[in-house]
Amino acid sequence: MPLPDPASRIAVWQKQAGRHDLPWQGSTDPYRIWLSEIMLQQTQASTVIPYYERFLARFPDVLALADAPADDVLQAWAGLGYYARARNLHRCAQVIRDTWQGRFPRSSAALAELPGIGRSTAAAIAAFAFGERAPILDGNVRRVLARYLALEGDTGSTRLMQTLWQHAQAWLDAAPADLDMQAYTQGQMDLGATICTRSRPDCARCPLRHDCAARRLGLQDSLPTPRSRPSQPRHSCCLLILESDGQLWLQRRPAQGVWGGLWALPVFADRTALEAACRELAAPRVAAIETLAAFEHVFTHFRLLIQPLRVTLPGLSGQAAKLLPAPHAAMAESGAARHAKPNPALLPPAAGQSAWTALNALPGLGMPAPVARLLGGLYPRPPV
Repeated sequence: MPLPDPASRIAVWQKQAGRHDLPWQGSTDPYRIWLSEIMLQQTQASTVIPYYERFLARFPDVLALADAPADDVLQAWAGLGYYARARNLHRCAQVIRDTWQGRFPRSSAALAELPGIGRSTAAAIAAFAFGERAPILDGNVRRVLARYLALEGDTGSTRLMQTLWQHAQAWLDAAPADLDMQAYTQGQMDLGATICTRSRPDCARCPLRHDCAARRLGLQDSLPTPRSRPSQPRHSCCLLILESDGQLWLQRRPAQGVWGGLWALPVFADRTALEAACRELAAPRVAAIETLAAFEHVFTHFRLLIQPLRVTLPGLSGQAAKLLPAPHAAMAESGAARHAKPNPALLPPAAGQSAWTALNALPGLGMPAPVARLLGGLYPRPPV
């Protein structure tokens, strides 16, 4: 007896053994589906769940998100990383409000034209919300297809991506007209997340095990071909905690680059540059600079050694934003870490994106997670 087509098997398996307890499941609301899909990009579901629930409570629909200040959106996103996702999320909500009268377009083709929504995400939204018959190709699906077909090579390469899209469409073309698109789409994600995992795939429980080429050839542990990853470079910087009259001096990061659009402490290439800025700021009054414990923060492509330094200068908070000139761009090696190089991407932003901020207002700002943790430890909120 011939096997059912792969899509039908995946849909049946999802209903019987897939995940059914995720907070965004069971909804056909395109806003909730879109939000979950964006948050799940390069982030595990277990990490996303509390952020998703808090974000939804704060911005219950697309119009609430579109009308919210950008700072509120970034603050709600802080800690999830990849902050361009939050900026695109906000911009996309505004396009839906202004161009689509507050309603999501119903086709994957139209959805893919919106800011921050790619082809696969658009297909997932259209499938879950509107039942559209469109293939998805996220990281989990690429891995399942590469193993099922025993395809070698980097699944993120343009050449192999084209091949995978063709096979993803072919699976849909071979499926019956009454295929449950919600179950099938969710099943592909579940299969890659729980069965056909990166390491030690559980082939015995896989609905595709009987005709999986990688399993037949004994290649399930070596496919997809691992992507060559260069070693992570180490960079260093100094953060200035400048306090005056119960306020801190913060700077908004540029929209592009590390911590884009978030409020952060002034960043300097090294201690020498920081001390020079402090002397220029208030030469007669600069007291001892307090050296706090250094710590390392890991980004996707590099590691950053952060040295916080605290300066308290009374009577400074009334001065304007020009009081901290941008330090020189020269990238001298930091004495705090002889093997870590300062990172040009972390130079302070242009003047005009700075402000004195009351300590009790810090929790309401969108700040990078390491900065928020640092300041939360130094200035804990008083008990209510």
